[in-house]
Amino acid sequence: MTSFEDRPDRFFPLQEEDAILLADSWRRLAGEGYEARAAGEELLGRWSESHRRYHTVSHLWSTLRAVDVLQEEARDPDAVRYAVWFHDAVYEGRPGRDEDESAALAERLLALMGKEPGLIAEVVRLVGVTKNHRPERWDANGAVVSDADLSTLAGPADEYLAYTAAVRAEYWHMADKVFRAGRLQVLRSLLEAPHLFHTPFGRAHWEPRARSNILAEVDRLTQEVPEELPPP
Repeated sequence: MTSFEDRPDRFFPLQEEDAILLADSWRRLAGEGYEARAAGEELLGRWSESHRRYHTVSHLWSTLRAVDVLQEEARDPDAVRYAVWFHDAVYEGRPGRDEDESAALAERLLALMGKEPGLIAEVVRLVGVTKNHRPERWDANGAVVSDADLSTLAGPADEYLAYTAAVRAEYWHMADKVFRAGRLQVLRSLLEAPHLFHTPFGRAHWEPRARSNILAEVDRLTQEVPEELPPP
């Protein structure tokens, strides 16, 4: 079976094999109960919405795999995995509000599944960490969630270009000038932080490539764009 990362249509909606793999991943995390199965179906439906181009099942899968790499650095790996499932479950291209609504969804569905209040509160908190990817120094779970979510930034150059194209496609309604300004603000904010990644593994293995990719994108976005000629 072709992996998500190797599929040429990785940024397109859910396929049958995707559903099988991710449903199994959810089942191993959440169990076999009716409420858990219903929550998993709702989440997969949300992640496969047709307007998504980057925030798709491919992003969900790759982020879960990144958690597998970093799990020894988390205090509660299961809470981290739940946070990954919920962190972009609501996605309408509204930074901040999307995360807040995703956290509210996590609170509602996890309560219906009968999860303990402490776990629910931690998952809600971790979804909030993905607003700015700047967990506190003591926050081991937040560091893993943040690093896993940003691990895409450390991909090979061609994968990074595919990622940036998919992000642009999600903001198709924005004029190029407006999109470039907003994207540059996000990228420069990332570069201004002392570190992009917060786990020792992330800093050692992902930081150099991610900074190189981001600097290259900033360079592309700041290149002078020729003025459009007036219509004849």
